[in-house]
Amino acid sequence: MVFAQSTLGTSLMTVLQDGTSSYKRIADYLLRNQVKVTALGIEDLAEQCQSSTATVSRFARDMGFSNYAGLRNQIAETVQAVFQPVEKLRNTIENRNTSASTASASLQYASANIDAASHSINEQLMSQIVGRLTKASTVYIMGFGLSSHLAGMLALHLQPFCSHVVEVVAYGGTEVAAGHLANITEKDVLVVISFPRYALDVIRLTQFARMHSTCIVAITDSPASPIAQLGDYLLLAPSSHSILPSSASAAVAVIEALVSSIMVSNKKNVEKAMRLTEALAAYLHNADSNLKFPITDSSKTKK
Repeated sequence: MVFAQSTLGTSLMTVLQDGTSSYKRIADYLLRNQVKVTALGIEDLAEQCQSSTATVSRFARDMGFSNYAGLRNQIAETVQAVFQPVEKLRNTIENRNTSASTASASLQYASANIDAASHSINEQLMSQIVGRLTKASTVYIMGFGLSSHLAGMLALHLQPFCSHVVEVVAYGGTEVAAGHLANITEKDVLVVISFPRYALDVIRLTQFARMHSTCIVAITDSPASPIAQLGDYLLLAPSSHSILPSSASAAVAVIEALVSSIMVSNKKNVEKAMRLTEALAAYLHNADSNLKFPITDSSKTKK
C-alpha cells in the first residue's frame, strides 16, 4: 500500500492542501520521509520542518493523537510492511565503512528506489492507465530539464502502440510546450513527468490541461510532489540520492513497466512490434539476428 493511500496518509494530504504554512511543512516532511520519521524525536522533526516542538505537538493532537509519539508510532505501523526492505538497505548504506565507494553507494540508492517503486504500483492501477493511453486520441508526454529525457524515452516506446504521441517539450522550451498543448481535449491523455527540483512551468501547464478535462497520468517521486496533486493517476518512482538532487533509476524502471504492460495488453501489438522491427532491420548492425519475427519474402536477402 502506498503510504499516501492509507488513512493517516490521506489525512496528511488534506493538511498539505488546506493547513497552515507550518502544518503544511510538517505534513510535507512526513509524506516524503515516512521511514526516517520513525527514528526522529520531536526536537529533530521540529528542526527539520523549521518549526517548534510546541507546533509539532499541536499538529499531532489535531491529527487525533495524544502526543507526537502516538503519531510517530502510527506512521511506523503504516509503513513497516512496505518499507522494511528499503530501510534495511538505507541503514546499510548510511552505516557502510568509509572504504565503500561513492559509486557503489549510488547504485545501492538506485536499487532501493526501484524496490520501493515496485511496492507502490499494483496491476489494477497499471491496467487502468494502459486503458486510457491506448484509447486516447493523442497521448501528450511532458517533462522539463532531466525529465525531458525520460519523456523522450517514453514517447519513443509508445509511438508504435498508441494512435498519436506528442512529446510536448522536445528541443523547445515553455513556449513550444504551450503550443503543443493548446488544442488538448478531454479525449487526450497527458503524461507528466517531474522530479526534484520541480519546474514551475510543468505545474502551470498541467493545470492548464486539467482545465480542459484532460486525463492526467503523473510520474513523480512522492505523493507530496506538486504534480501528484494534479494527476488522475499516480505512478510513484522514489528518487532519493545521497548526492544528486534526484535519481532517475526508478523512473526509468516505472516507464519500462508501463510500456511493457501496454505491449502485452493487445495481441495486435505483436504485429505492430513485428512491423517496427522489419522497418528498422536494414539500419541495425547484424540485422538478421535482431529480427524476432518471421521475415516476409520481400525482405529476404537477394542472391
